[in-house]
Amino acid sequence: MLLKIIFLFLAAMVLVALIGRALFPTALPRVMQKRVKAPVCKRCGRYLIGTKTCDCGGKAK
Repeated sequence: MLLKIIFLFLAAMVLVALIGRALFPTALPRVMQKRVKAPVCKRCGRYLIGTKTCDCGGKAK
């Protein structure tokens, strides 16, 4: 009986996930996406590490 309850709970969670993906298809992948390229300074093009500003005065993304 306990195994059946666990199975039904997991099936319900899968159903909730499928409904969530149908209603908000871009919400979860946008959060989980990794950056394609490393952030670079807009002014000089140097790679930025962390959230510090660049030496040239440009702001980090």
